[in-house]
Amino acid sequence: MSVLSERAPARLAPEPSFFEFVVIIAFMMALGSMSIDNLLPAFGHIQQDFGLASANEVQLILTVYMAGFAVMQLFYGPVSDIVGRRPTLMIGLIIFSIGSLIALFAPNFEMLLVARLIQGMGAAATRILSVAIVRDRYEGREMARVMSFTMMIFIIVPVFAPAIGSLFLLFGTWHTIFVSMLVIAVGIALWFGRRMPETLHPEYRMPFSAARILGGAKRCLQERATVGYSTAIGLMFGGLMAYIGSSQQIFETEVYGLGAIFPVVFGSIAAVMGIASFVNVRIVRRLGMRRISHAGVCGHVLMSAIMVGCAIWFDGKPPLLLFAVNLAACQFLFSLTMPNFNTMAMEPLGDIAGTASSMIGFYTTILGTIVGMVIGQMFNGTVLPLAVGFLATGVLSLIVVYWTERGRLFAPHHPDPAAVMDVGH
Repeated sequence: MSVLSERAPARLAPEPSFFEFVVIIAFMMALGSMSIDNLLPAFGHIQQDFGLASANEVQLILTVYMAGFAVMQLFYGPVSDIVGRRPTLMIGLIIFSIGSLIALFAPNFEMLLVARLIQGMGAAATRILSVAIVRDRYEGREMARVMSFTMMIFIIVPVFAPAIGSLFLLFGTWHTIFVSMLVIAVGIALWFGRRMPETLHPEYRMPFSAARILGGAKRCLQERATVGYSTAIGLMFGGLMAYIGSSQQIFETEVYGLGAIFPVVFGSIAAVMGIASFVNVRIVRRLGMRRISHAGVCGHVLMSAIMVGCAIWFDGKPPLLLFAVNLAACQFLFSLTMPNFNTMAMEPLGDIAGTASSMIGFYTTILGTIVGMVIGQMFNGTVLPLAVGFLATGVLSLIVVYWTERGRLFAPHHPDPAAVMDVGH
């Protein structure tokens, strides 16, 4: 299995095993997901406590979080290329913890939104650093394989997060959920600090230079694969954000009225995404990233079209089982595309992995947040806006991928040494 370069800096602790490395990275990524998904069952409580007129207003809790998450990604990547991955992550976790504390004592909804903005600004470090650290150690199909392992563990979080949030609500208020976020952030900081060595290679460490940072950003914009696959990620991520934002209204209250069963349905659909990540792990070396992800986006378009047809046929409220199976199929195919799209976007930029991760993360998150907000705010008591949103983002993603590959879909790029051996960067 790939190991850190012999030229890596001295470390204070033994290098973690492959399994521990994947789990640490997965928990880093999961902090952002947990901060979204375990709060979903509390939407109704928050609306009631602050006297909000519309349930759609509560979706702003997600929107402002993702806005802070997006903007700060521009900061963490370049900083991590200058000072290293470890101190940059700790800065992010401190900011996240401050936001969690503010949320605990928020006297009104506006202050809660400020707290969520700060949380998002801190959580951005976990997303940027997780991708950069994986890119420090792996490349090509092996990187895609590691990212899929990570995603497989990462997906476990939304499976259980809403149920955990509901459990907290049984024994406390929505404030208890923010306490759990604070505890998780502190736990990640302690674990990472004790077990993860610095992965930034000395020869890639940048002195502070605005020109150098701008040069790295310019390189990201000049790479066709980076621009194309990042755009496709952002569009499809927008569909996912719209689903997360409106899932509580769809399943728990307005469409299907499942009440306390909502976390079970949400978690079951999320589990399908975990299965897709496992499938990708098993086949990506053999079939390659392009064959799998291109098939995934084509299948996503097809299933989204079926979802639209069902929504129209049943006046916006198809039978629960039919809708859930259709949605799960879309999410399965989504999870076949994302790790591979992300790997292909990062692949040409290994020597500026931090800056590249920042640029890609900022762009995909901003695009996804805007698209998701537009679709989510169109919720009208039916599943039709979500279905149409899935179809639109899928079609646009397919068009972008077609442009990126110059019309050559499903064609692997050669040579790809990672297909036949493990590689270290």
